[in-house]
Amino acid sequence: MTTKKRTPHDKWKAFLSGALLAAATTCAYGKGMPQVPGAPAIHGRPVVDTPKMLMWPRNAKPAPADLTDPTADLLFDLHGNIQGRACRDVGLVVSTEGNYHMALNTLWRTVILPRYGATIGSWYYTTSPPVAFPQLMHHNDLSFGNFYLHCRPSVAIAAPRLIRKLQAHGLTEGKPIALMKSRGNVLLVKYGNPMHIHSVWDLGRPGVHVVTPNPYNEPGAFLNYAGSIYEIAKHDPHPPKGWTANRLFNAIFNSRVRNKWLIGARIHHRDEPWSVAYGKADAAVIMYQLGKYTKASFPHLFTLVPLGGTVADPRPLPGNEADTTYLVRVKGPFTARQRTAQRDFIKTLMSPAFTRILKRDGLNRP
Repeated sequence: MTTKKRTPHDKWKAFLSGALLAAATTCAYGKGMPQVPGAPAIHGRPVVDTPKMLMWPRNAKPAPADLTDPTADLLFDLHGNIQGRACRDVGLVVSTEGNYHMALNTLWRTVILPRYGATIGSWYYTTSPPVAFPQLMHHNDLSFGNFYLHCRPSVAIAAPRLIRKLQAHGLTEGKPIALMKSRGNVLLVKYGNPMHIHSVWDLGRPGVHVVTPNPYNEPGAFLNYAGSIYEIAKHDPHPPKGWTANRLFNAIFNSRVRNKWLIGARIHHRDEPWSVAYGKADAAVIMYQLGKYTKASFPHLFTLVPLGGTVADPRPLPGNEADTTYLVRVKGPFTARQRTAQRDFIKTLMSPAFTRILKRDGLNRP
């Protein structure tokens, strides 16, 4: 019997896989696994589900606010037209969560740029897990692979958890503004639903592999989705025989079966669909608007399973969490033109035009 000699490429792949897993299972902010209130303690070890791709060495040390996502074939979370030689020449910089990226893109292209593009001039915005806090705390630096940005965002858009953190550190001015509310979560499964997944209870079945957001890099999204699984089961008046919310939760998050619980590496609205389509996952919990957009983008790869109501008209079951997103003005030495752009941007976000866009994409006003 002969043993195949490992090439340098094989050794690099093995090293990279181990490094990715270590990075994903090490808390980004020095905290432990986020725990769902009332549910059993999570002590399982999720497996990072990543595609096979070349990960070229980087030319510089990553910034503290780093959007590099090793699980995405293409990254769509940095947008902009950068001109001029200094940040004072960039009219508008926005740091926002990506859970409504499709609606923001429509607003930007059809309303903001046609109406204010001449005065805004250069601009960019990030639609990722919110990076405003590490960005603002470290000289406004933001890296994307080998691309560095150094301009301060004037608007941050995120869940209450991050908004409160920005406020606590004196980085904001004025009161937060409630911007939009989700319509709960749905299940994203492979096209045609070959595993016959119809409720959260089916996620606990043997052989069904579940992917969630990375609990360390996206604790808010993870707690939303894991919490919805637990609370929907807890409020179900007719659970399957022998099943409880605790048993379901343990079957997913404390299973000793490898690949039962999978996680993405960085940006869940990209990672989860990839894992379901081409990776090891059979199902993901995902916000309705993201599932709707994913299904529309890849109609022959995915099927949506509602968690209350229908796909066309979601009516979230008790326990199915509906998130509210807020915007806040960032404090900083902005120019008069930048403050005008900030004001015009916020005004447009609160406009009837954006209300219509949100409704079309599966979101509500609070």
